Amino acid sequence: MAEAQVGDLFPEARNPEGLRVINDRCWLRVQNQHAVVTVSGLVLAHYDLSDRMAAAHAMVNLVEQGWADQNDVARAFDCSARTLRRHQQRFAEGGLAALGQGRGYPRGRARMHSSRRQLIQTLKAQGYGQREIARRIGVSEKAVRKQLRRLGWKVRSTVQGELPLGHATNADPKLSAFCFTPREEPTITQDTDPAHRDGDRLWARLGLLEDAAPLFGSAKAVPGAGVLLAVPVLVASGIFACAQKIYGSLGPAFYGLRTTLLTLLLMALWRLKRPEALKERSPRDLGRVLGLDRAPEVKTLRGKLAKLAAVGPESGASRGAKSGFSRVEMGVCLLTAKLV
Repeated sequence: MAEAQVGDLFPEARNPEGLRVINDRCWLRVQNQHAVVTVSGLVLAHYDLSDRMAAAHAMVNLVEQGWADQNDVARAFDCSARTLRRHQQRFAEGGLAALGQGRGYPRGRARMHSSRRQLIQTLKAQGYGQREIARRIGVSEKAVRKQLRRLGWKVRSTVQGELPLGHATNADPKLSAFCFTPREEPTITQDTDPAHRDGDRLWARLGLLEDAAPLFGSAKAVPGAGVLLAVPVLVASGIFACAQKIYGSLGPAFYGLRTTLLTLLLMALWRLKRPEALKERSPRDLGRVLGLDRAPEVKTLRGKLAKLAAVGPESGASRGAKSGFSRVEMGVCLLTAKLV
């Protein structure tokens, strides 16, 4: 008996179905695809649920007339306070007709600011690819492609020329299936993204690349990038020209003689005594310092050293090549003799 009396004192009370309480004096009742907004028992608005303009007008009236605040109205109408503020701005600028604007971005209005459009045109004129332009500006590649189309840029139809393919002459299948003739002119890359060097790797695979040219990009907090301060000194010392005269070329390859030698020299500055120590470093981070998409792996670097040992300079240092990698590197440069 006592339990029944306690239950009567606190009966379970719920709002009727379809009734949404905005605050203590404003209600929203939804029934049979119609909605009624009442304020202190008086009907403020009556509209069909498919009429988005009437619903937005009711929301604006509740806030503008001081019957409820934005958060309570937005919660009752299942929208955000930002959407409600946008309705208020449209109503203030264009009246009731402005509230009937369709969903999505307004047609005919530019999505991108004029300064960004000008920057896209400038970068494209400088030869940057769409992916790099999108990364620099902070938009999607699709947006850059559409904007370039609006600016009148067209994809140039490239005529594929004949590749200077020759007969295979004991070429390494892991490097190339074609003969290779070393070139004296500096290599210029056709890639535009430093993180993706697929084009140069394809040229190396076809036997048309002696060594990948360095390509640097904008990056922050790159580990070990301080060794780049020593590169001008190394170039001025003539070590690369000397190695070219002694060993000729390691091509066709993506990691050629210059890249291999530079990797060994930078390893000395990084205090890496053996090529196996590269396993403890990120290949992509080291590649950023070398100007490549990734640094050579331990197996690749060991293979390059073995190839240098097989070639050997014509001087007396060739005798040291037969006893190990350290003497081979001593023949190239005394600095690299401490690496292995």
